Amino acid sequence: MDVMSYLLGSLLFFNILLALTIVFLERKNATATWAWLMVLLFIPVVGFILYLIFGRKLSNKTIFTWDTKSRLGVKKVVQQQLRALEKGTFQIHQQSLLPYKDLFYLHLRNDDAIFTQDNDVEVFTDGEKKFHALLNDIEGAKDHIHLLYYIIRNDGLGERVSEALIRKVNEGVQVRLLFDDLGSRTLSRKFIKKLQKSGVEVESFFPPLIPKVNLKINHRNHRKLAIIDGKIGYIGGFNIGDEYLGFNKRFGYWRDTHLKITGGAVQQMQTRFILDWNQASQHAIVYEDRYYASEPSGEIGIQIVSSGPDSEWEQIKNGYIKMILGAKEHVFIQTPYFIPDDSLADALKIAVMSGVDVRIMIPNKPDHPFVYWATLSYIGELLKAGAKVYIYQNGFLHSKSIVVDRTIASVGTANIDVRSFRLNFEINAFLYDETLAARLVEEFKKDIILSSQLTLKLYQQRSLWVRFKESISRLISPIL
Repeated sequence: MDVMSYLLGSLLFFNILLALTIVFLERKNATATWAWLMVLLFIPVVGFILYLIFGRKLSNKTIFTWDTKSRLGVKKVVQQQLRALEKGTFQIHQQSLLPYKDLFYLHLRNDDAIFTQDNDVEVFTDGEKKFHALLNDIEGAKDHIHLLYYIIRNDGLGERVSEALIRKVNEGVQVRLLFDDLGSRTLSRKFIKKLQKSGVEVESFFPPLIPKVNLKINHRNHRKLAIIDGKIGYIGGFNIGDEYLGFNKRFGYWRDTHLKITGGAVQQMQTRFILDWNQASQHAIVYEDRYYASEPSGEIGIQIVSSGPDSEWEQIKNGYIKMILGAKEHVFIQTPYFIPDDSLADALKIAVMSGVDVRIMIPNKPDHPFVYWATLSYIGELLKAGAKVYIYQNGFLHSKSIVVDRTIASVGTANIDVRSFRLNFEINAFLYDETLAARLVEEFKKDIILSSQLTLKLYQQRSLWVRFKESISRLISPIL
């Protein structure tokens, strides 16, 4: 009995100690703090283990580094653009973009997101078309191929990509492949070794020091990037796997948004890949001109913005809020998960109550049940404020896009949820072009035809059991 009392006392002591650490040392936001305190209170032993895996923040030290030459080059351009914006001498090709100079400034100042105006963009909403284009560009590569994906499957599509990469290595092209260790946890060693044996350089992001025991799995590299010869860049929501071609019976057709970019923005995508690669690999990439061979291709303005748990500010979320609060006519959002924090939720409510046409589209089926139920809870608040909500019925909606006033947009990897904004490593392209924004609006309207509208009346008719699941999921949403 004394031993049991000692163990219970020790457990209580460690729980109190951990709670104090969360409150006074970790400096989490209040919502996440309360969520973790409840977990520790109600499931003390399991909660302690869960906190070690999912609750610890990254070290404050810089985890992404690169050689001085390249970083100084970026800083120099950033400072030049900041000074030009401050003095009112910044040259903007499209006069309709003049009202968004403060958004340029926000991303420049907080993320070194250089503003380029010489880009062309092709939009993909279908996996077959996206990967057909990507594989064609891989086949045409002459110098190097850099791929970063959260999920890579060793299935039919994975094999097609693998075979294409091996062919290019045999032709003398340098190929690097980076994947997230958790997202690609089902990727077989055989698949990886085949690539490595053929000459493809392969690395995983945040691999465990001890097999199957990874205390960093809460911080996932959710980015999807492909850079071909430093001239062509792909960014968006599609991972590499057969389900993204619509071959998974559970999800059906996979509706996503992905971009093919040519022009100066590819340089910023390349920089992001190199930073991530150098964190993961012992064979660091050093600056070479061949990695920055992009050429002017159009007149679309782009900023490539990254965010992650290593950042002081939530850059992508702040960009969303700035866009929403500046909206005069409409805000169209597509997201598979909708778990905004108070700041983003308030921005949307203020917009809709100010007469802005706010429309949000979410999928009709969950791939993560708790996240989906939490989404329904937050959607209810927007419905009450007057937003229009659509449930996509033609398969699974995985698109992460926001369009404002048919002038500016953002497409990338960040969902509208706390995990994407605070815990994952994400990347988005902020797009400044009326024609491109109008194209994204048209895609949204096409999807409305394939959706059902969730009205406030229908929402209020949901069952008591659904309301209970929503309440529980919302309670733990800050740590999902």
